[in-house]
Amino acid sequence: MKTVFLSDVHLKGPEYPNHVKLMQFFDRLRGRGGTESGETAVGALTLDHLVIAGDFFDFWFGREDAIYPGFRPVVDRIITLKQEGVRISLCEGNHDFSLADYFSRKLGIDVYPDWAEFNLDGLRILVSHGDTVDRGNLKYLALRGFLRGSFARRLQRLLPLVFLWRLARLSAAMSKEMSRESQDRLAELMYRFALEKFHEGYDAVILGHCHKPLLREILSGDRGKTFVTLGDWITHDSYLLFDEGRFTLQRFPPE
Repeated sequence: MKTVFLSDVHLKGPEYPNHVKLMQFFDRLRGRGGTESGETAVGALTLDHLVIAGDFFDFWFGREDAIYPGFRPVVDRIITLKQEGVRISLCEGNHDFSLADYFSRKLGIDVYPDWAEFNLDGLRILVSHGDTVDRGNLKYLALRGFLRGSFARRLQRLLPLVFLWRLARLSAAMSKEMSRESQDRLAELMYRFALEKFHEGYDAVILGHCHKPLLREILSGDRGKTFVTLGDWITHDSYLLFDEGRFTLQRFPPE
């Protein structure tokens, strides 16, 4: 099972540099059901599973009948990967949520509002955006609950699309401000959280939200354990590759 994990791309539209670079990266990804020319393309990465661990979009209020037009190219590329046999898994972040209305119901893609668990080559993997790890940030947790609640969901279904996109940008800005904290402090909180999960039997804990690429391997009992924060596609252009039972942090383009 060859799997790619990434998070915190914060896509806003085709005119932004991170959108251009992500599309260049996605153009190198292939499913095992891809065309022969795609399979042998120079620099191509053939994979089985793509896991997006939240904040892929900088904002998202979507409906089954419509998405923000600037996201169409990358969504089409995700659809192509799915058609080539790549399993796609989306974890919701603090900027992009209510993803199931479009991605699950319309495209048949797995969406995880909070935590996702996978078995990769016999390893038990826990994945999340990670924005709920800091249980002490009560203001952010309250805002998160409101934005995902029934009132906000009814409102977004009623608003004209032009107002929906504006509201989505506003909610993203509020979420960013309330969840802002030191990357080093957040990474340490996440590491302590991972240690607890290792005692529960998980072999790897993979989180986004921190924007700091970090991979730690420890020995817990008689088994090796892996803790990862995925970084971002704003400063680091980082992703995690799982191949032949091993995790490695990568950057695009390769250094």
